[in-house]
Amino acid sequence: MLILLLLLLVLILAGAGFAVHLLWIIAVVFALFWIIGVALGRGESAGSRRFYRW
Repeated sequence: MLILLLLLLVLILAGAGFAVHLLWIIAVVFALFWIIGVALGRGESAGSRRFYRW
């Protein structure tokens, strides 16, 4: 029974590690798109209109 619990714990930790790694990749991709959008938005109208609405 203890071996099954340890195997289950290892599977849960491995799955969580994969999910966290995947979330980091997605976060980096979205950050790059945001930076590109801000850079392109600045050149269009010289600051009067922005890419985001904050």
